[in-house]
Amino acid sequence: MSKVNQITTKRFVIRKSLIGKNTVITFTNKNKEVCKYNHDLVYNQLKEKFDAMPCFNKYNSYTNSNNLPKFVRDLEKIV
Repeated sequence: MSKVNQITTKRFVIRKSLIGKNTVITFTNKNKEVCKYNHDLVYNQLKEKFDAMPCFNKYNSYTNSNNLPKFVRDLEKIV
Protein backbone atom coordinates (compact mmCIF):
# COMPACT_ATOMS: atom_id res chain seq x y z
CA MET A 1 0.00 0.00 0.00
CA SER A 2 1.52 3.32 -1.02
CA LYS A 3 1.60 6.36 1.19
CA VAL A 4 -0.75 9.25 0.38
CA ASN A 5 0.91 12.66 0.61
CA GLN A 6 -1.27 15.54 1.81
CA ILE A 7 -0.65 19.12 0.66
CA THR A 8 -2.59 22.27 1.51
CA THR A 9 -2.24 25.09 -1.03
CA LYS A 10 -3.89 28.42 -1.77
CA ARG A 11 -5.14 27.33 -5.20
CA PHE A 12 -5.85 24.45 -7.56
CA VAL A 13 -2.58 23.19 -9.03
CA ILE A 14 -1.34 20.41 -11.29
CA ARG A 15 2.48 20.19 -11.28
CA LYS A 16 4.76 17.94 -13.28
CA SER A 17 6.84 17.42 -10.13
CA LEU A 18 3.83 15.88 -8.32
CA ILE A 19 2.91 13.37 -11.02
CA GLY A 20 3.07 9.84 -9.62
CA LYS A 21 3.53 11.01 -6.01
CA ASN A 22 0.01 9.96 -4.85
CA THR A 23 -0.77 13.43 -3.51
CA VAL A 24 -4.11 14.69 -2.23
CA ILE A 25 -4.33 18.49 -2.42
CA THR A 26 -6.67 20.63 -0.35
CA PHE A 27 -7.36 24.34 -0.82
CA THR A 28 -10.06 26.88 0.01
CA ASN A 29 -11.63 28.59 -3.01
CA LYS A 30 -12.73 32.23 -3.25
CA ASN A 31 -16.20 31.27 -1.93
CA LYS A 32 -14.58 29.81 1.22
CA GLU A 33 -15.42 26.24 0.14
CA VAL A 34 -12.82 23.57 0.86
CA CYS A 35 -11.82 21.71 -2.31
CA LYS A 36 -9.96 18.42 -2.21
CA TYR A 37 -8.64 16.34 -5.09
CA ASN A 38 -6.17 13.58 -5.87
CA HIS A 39 -3.50 15.12 -8.11
CA ASP A 40 -2.77 11.90 -10.01
CA LEU A 41 -6.46 11.03 -10.56
CA VAL A 42 -7.12 14.47 -12.08
CA TYR A 43 -3.90 14.53 -14.12
CA ASN A 44 -4.35 11.01 -15.51
CA GLN A 45 -7.93 11.71 -16.61
CA LEU A 46 -6.96 14.99 -18.29
CA LYS A 47 -3.36 14.22 -19.29
CA GLU A 48 -3.79 15.18 -22.95
CA LYS A 49 -5.44 18.49 -22.01
CA PHE A 50 -2.70 19.46 -19.53
CA ASP A 51 0.14 18.32 -21.79
CA ALA A 52 -1.25 20.50 -24.61
CA MET A 53 -1.38 23.67 -22.47
CA PRO A 54 1.42 26.18 -23.20
CA CYS A 55 1.60 27.16 -19.50
CA PHE A 56 2.05 23.53 -18.46
CA ASN A 57 4.95 23.12 -20.85
CA LYS A 58 6.57 26.47 -20.04
CA TYR A 59 6.11 26.55 -16.24
CA ASN A 60 5.66 22.81 -15.54
CA SER A 61 2.34 23.55 -13.81
CA TYR A 62 -1.24 24.68 -14.26
CA THR A 63 -3.00 26.72 -11.56
CA ASN A 64 -6.38 28.29 -10.93
CA SER A 65 -6.61 30.60 -7.94
CA ASN A 66 -10.41 30.94 -7.84
CA ASN A 67 -11.86 27.43 -7.86
CA LEU A 68 -11.58 23.93 -9.28
CA PRO A 69 -11.64 24.43 -13.05
CA LYS A 70 -14.97 23.51 -14.69
CA PHE A 71 -13.35 20.67 -16.62
CA VAL A 72 -12.16 19.19 -13.30
CA ARG A 73 -15.53 19.66 -11.56
CA ASP A 74 -17.09 17.71 -14.46
CA LEU A 75 -14.99 14.61 -13.68
CA GLU A 76 -16.78 11.81 -11.87
CA LYS A 77 -14.00 11.02 -9.44
CA ILE A 78 -11.34 13.43 -8.19
CA VAL A 79 -10.57 12.10 -4.68
